[in-house]
Amino acid sequence: MKKFLALALALCLSMMALAGCSGNGGSNADAPADNAAAAADMKVAMVTDYGDITDQSFNQTTYEACKAWADANGVTFNYFKPATNSDEDRVSMIEKAVDEGYTVIVMPGYAFAPAIEKTAGNYPDVTFIALDVSAGDFSEGYTLPSNLYSAVYQEELCGYMAGYAAVKLGYTKLGFLGGMAVPAVVRYGYGFVQGADAAAAETGAAVEINYAYGNQFFGDADITAAMDTWYAAGTQVVFACGGGIYTSAAEAAQKTGGKVIGVDVDQAANIDGTYGAGMTVTSAMKGLGATVNTMLTAVKEGKFQGGKIDNLGLVSDTPSENYVQLAPSTQFGDGFTEADYNALVKAMNAGQITVNNDITISAADNAKVATVNDQGNIK
Repeated sequence: MKKFLALALALCLSMMALAGCSGNGGSNADAPADNAAAAADMKVAMVTDYGDITDQSFNQTTYEACKAWADANGVTFNYFKPATNSDEDRVSMIEKAVDEGYTVIVMPGYAFAPAIEKTAGNYPDVTFIALDVSAGDFSEGYTLPSNLYSAVYQEELCGYMAGYAAVKLGYTKLGFLGGMAVPAVVRYGYGFVQGADAAAAETGAAVEINYAYGNQFFGDADITAAMDTWYAAGTQVVFACGGGIYTSAAEAAQKTGGKVIGVDVDQAANIDGTYGAGMTVTSAMKGLGATVNTMLTAVKEGKFQGGKIDNLGLVSDTPSENYVQLAPSTQFGDGFTEADYNALVKAMNAGQITVNNDITISAADNAKVATVNDQGNIK
């Protein structure tokens, strides 16, 4: 892990120095923000989005990364949880953190876009770090101020890896259960379909993919009932993609001995520990922790570069050094070994395998040989 973070930091800072990893944003992208906090003055605050710091997903990973970095660097850290899931309450928590003297605000998730627009420009002496807030989440014409940086991720790449691995491991009846059909979730799903389709073409397997969104980021009885139907009809593994929605997939899988693929972080310990050992085939992961470490270190060292959005993905032939990857807990087997995974990542990093990130098409448009049963929104 230390090697990964060090390499990630070096790679991303080097790319920032050249012109950004793959950014777009305001006109101040190439100049370090004048308000970069000195280490002695840094106070880091994290504001949660829909969930809390025990969600086994975005909030928890961001919280743990911020806290670990702050502890290691002797910096004050705290988190703030909005009272409700509203822009107004997110704004209130950001303003509360600023009023209490926090100089760096870390915000995970696209839902922060309106709150960022209402606050970042008003506090030029505060550094804002957003995770997974894309240009499309902001209002048209919004220019990122120089004290704001956002990282987005190429979810379609690790989604592809997960779909490819699943079919290579022998699963032919797959499911994709997304949370809400927001860009990041759609990219995960479309990548998953493309990876499964590519593996189906290679193996000659008849692959079928049920595809749906729960229209929320948590599981409930209605979504579990839909997953019960999938698994009872033969679905072997479901890629549960969207915060706590995995609970519905796991509850249904538990009844039939089915499998689940996690998302964003390595969810094996949580899913397997709660619903049954061996349930989690793999997880399609984003490098949230690496991004937090990279950016907080940049602020500390006076090298923060804001006013832009970086699109983070593959930076190395070595899987663990990338911002998108499969979980270390992946259940490798004869059909898909760790060596096969390494070869897949190398080919993707070299551009020999490309993944379409167009989210304006349909899920079925991403498959040439696999069958996609697009069921829309469950709720």
